[in-house]
Amino acid sequence: MDVVVVGAGPAGLALAGACARRGLVTGLLDPAPERPWTATYGTWSRELPADLPASVIAARAAGRVIARTEHHLGWEYAVLDVPALQAHLTDRLAGVRRYTGRAVGSPQPGVVALADGTTLRARVVVDAGGRWRPLDRTASRGRPAEQTAYGLILDSAAAAPWTRPGDALFMDWRADHGETGWPTFLYAVPLGGDQVLVEETSLARRPGLPLSTLRRRLHARLARHGIAAPKDARSEKVSFRVDHPRHRGPGVLGFGAAAPLMHPATGFSVAASLTLAPRVAGALADRLPQGPDQALAAAQAVLWPPAAQVVHRFRRIGLEALLRMPPEEIPDFFEQFFTLPDSHRWAYLTGRDDLRGHVAALGRLFRMASPRLRRRLVLPAVLPPVRTNDARVTT
Repeated sequence: MDVVVVGAGPAGLALAGACARRGLVTGLLDPAPERPWTATYGTWSRELPADLPASVIAARAAGRVIARTEHHLGWEYAVLDVPALQAHLTDRLAGVRRYTGRAVGSPQPGVVALADGTTLRARVVVDAGGRWRPLDRTASRGRPAEQTAYGLILDSAAAAPWTRPGDALFMDWRADHGETGWPTFLYAVPLGGDQVLVEETSLARRPGLPLSTLRRRLHARLARHGIAAPKDARSEKVSFRVDHPRHRGPGVLGFGAAAPLMHPATGFSVAASLTLAPRVAGALADRLPQGPDQALAAAQAVLWPPAAQVVHRFRRIGLEALLRMPPEEIPDFFEQFFTLPDSHRWAYLTGRDDLRGHVAALGRLFRMASPRLRRRLVLPAVLPPVRTNDARVTT
């Protein structure tokens, strides 16, 4: 084979299909390649590829945020129809060889070891295995920082305190759950078909805030507004790492959330994966005639140009700044952030290789900030990562 992609999530399917359409002999490996996806995927509409069919969009809405006051983002938020997206990407796998099995490592370039003792071989190996990154077993230092959330799917009438038709509540930092401690926010977005996902979310914490805490807070928030969730309401449980370093598997290309393409402040990666898949496939197809090493280097250059590497580093510093803030100051930080001009907020929340826009946004935020906030924004660049948020951080 020319390429084997490990992982049959959105990133893996998009890249495997794109490679096959470029004429590469492509394999796709997953423990359960036809398992339905259950996560909710949202993103900014402007980030989605232009050729993505409208049928994979479940709902579109104007985004807004409540920190200390309310802010309208000015951009359309899109929630994907996950079964339709999976069907669309699966339909584009013509010519892809599908394998069922669990990858446990890559003992040498071009080889994927499976749990049953067999191997797959290809000139280029791609790890699109999401947060598990099965082909990068490099030990992480300390505990991971995680975003966790617990949500319920309600009808639009029950969710009326937070959303209106055509409206998506990206963040609501008000502590309507009645608890002190680590701050959480409500995320409330339409899913289409008169359904709304309301989700109590911990943006980032090391370690992640327990789902039991989030569930308790969500039910308390609902009760405060006189809402009793139906006993048969479908729930959603979310837990993923937001501080993955760049993929370090030798001779392996990390793609999707495994790369990581995930934005640590939003958790978004699907739109970036869908957009980059044909570009990465093109780099592999163009350079494979010169050899696997050249093809891998070309694909890495597409994923990680110098500007993207610097932006990734800045975003990691920003993540550590949030982890170091006293909990009571986090809503104040977002109040300040969402008063930035639209162009600066857009550059920070999107544009993974827009270094100029990113620096401009950080510069404007720094000039607006109080001396105390400036110190909190700068110190993580020179201090080691926070070991844990289980004890209050005051640095």
